Amino acid sequence: MRPFLLILISILVWTGCNPVPPVPETSPNTVDKPRTIITTDGEVDDVDSFIRMLLYANEFTIEGLVYSSSQWHYKGDGMGTLFTSKMPNTAERYGERTDLRWPGTTWMQELIGKYGEVYVNLRQHAEGFPTAEYLLERVKVGNIDFEGEMEKDTEGSDWIKAVLLDDNPSPVYLQVWGGTNTIARALKSIEDTFKGKSEWPNIYRKVSEKAIIYTVLDQDATYNNYIAPNWPEVKVIYNSDQFWCFAYPWTQKVPKELQHYLGGEFFREHIINDRGPLLAAYYTWGDQRQIDNDPEHDHGDPEVMAKYKMKLNDFISEGDSPAYFYLLDVGLRSMENPSYGGWGGRFVQSLSPPNRWEDGKEVVDYNGYTQQLDATFPQTRWIKEIQHDFAARASWCVKDYAAANHAPHVFLTSPLNLKGKVGDTLSLEAKAEDPDGDDLSYLWWQYSEAGTFKGLVVFTDKQASKTTFVIPDEAKPGDKIHLILQVEDDGYPSLTRYQRVIVEVE
Repeated sequence: MRPFLLILISILVWTGCNPVPPVPETSPNTVDKPRTIITTDGEVDDVDSFIRMLLYANEFTIEGLVYSSSQWHYKGDGMGTLFTSKMPNTAERYGERTDLRWPGTTWMQELIGKYGEVYVNLRQHAEGFPTAEYLLERVKVGNIDFEGEMEKDTEGSDWIKAVLLDDNPSPVYLQVWGGTNTIARALKSIEDTFKGKSEWPNIYRKVSEKAIIYTVLDQDATYNNYIAPNWPEVKVIYNSDQFWCFAYPWTQKVPKELQHYLGGEFFREHIINDRGPLLAAYYTWGDQRQIDNDPEHDHGDPEVMAKYKMKLNDFISEGDSPAYFYLLDVGLRSMENPSYGGWGGRFVQSLSPPNRWEDGKEVVDYNGYTQQLDATFPQTRWIKEIQHDFAARASWCVKDYAAANHAPHVFLTSPLNLKGKVGDTLSLEAKAEDPDGDDLSYLWWQYSEAGTFKGLVVFTDKQASKTTFVIPDEAKPGDKIHLILQVEDDGYPSLTRYQRVIVEVE
């Protein structure tokens, strides 16, 4: 079992406890798939993230889809109660309000309906896509009245609570696309139900070992004010810098050489045109569409597009997508340890608390385009491969199997983990198969930022399936060397999968 995800728990049988919500039924095809619950505030970037996520719904077990609030979006209580944000920038920006840019609680259902229209076609290309009916059963309304509201149980918080307390010991990845308040309410309800009772230590340990929060920024104060002090052992992956290459200021973060993959021409050809009803709902610059009740979603206005020097159908934002990119098993092993890096970013372990993994200004990769260390590049470096994968999945909505592309299967015949001494020659060997019969190209490269050895490894043939290398003289005992095999097919669009070898110097 993966070290980072080891779960050592005892299954508890409770008697005399306060009532808890019924345990949700388990999804079909859950073997070896990460379980996840998504909480979202419904901003335009959430909508676009959600559409892409549905194309990958076969890759993880979706346990819940929960509406929540944030500092940018809340419904209000319907009684005219005035509210001022606890987050300084939004407090200054919006002042006292009764509600804020609330997009409603039907947009996920509407998109799932469009997913249902392409579901049969998606199933031609991969197993495990859940039905629209299954997904609709898991849409719940959480704590939405105000930013950070966590005083009351809601349908959404009860659902999260039930999943965290169920008898499935697998980790549950709690994706935070808005505020953490509905998750905080679920945890508070667990505490209120069990704290002070004999089973509380076991419940606390069970939930702490099971819940893994992936959050994009802090969009309310409930993590800092409640979760961190009361549930310090819950694992957290905190993305504060790397997601920006998939968010609104992407033109400032993504090198010019990669911006084509987020440009209007790419989106017209591969994503939004002739790709069925689900992708037709995807928002882009200048599309003359706007989310109801959100005047700040003005990206579709051609005049606003021109003002910001964007082009028709350019990418707007999917700032939350890294939360599920992290769950995609493309061979990079990043779920074993967030510090390894992968499509969902690269993170380092915080000293306090040690269960929190963060990016930030000190977590940098060398950007070969700018020739500088870059705090966004641990995410940016994968843009071509991620966007090509998105394009292929979009085509699955309308094309039959023979007309679409599918990723190669890559595996190592040599070990994933190696040990050796300075001067040792180590062999690497892999095999790959392409389901479409496409030709494959191989590339071995060193991910030096993910390892502790910063010197250079030289491969005898970096473009072959089998190669060797010598552990360099400057390596020291205990150093870790991360080597990536990247295999790309020649289909259209080309698709890439990986294997990672970790070498420990003895």
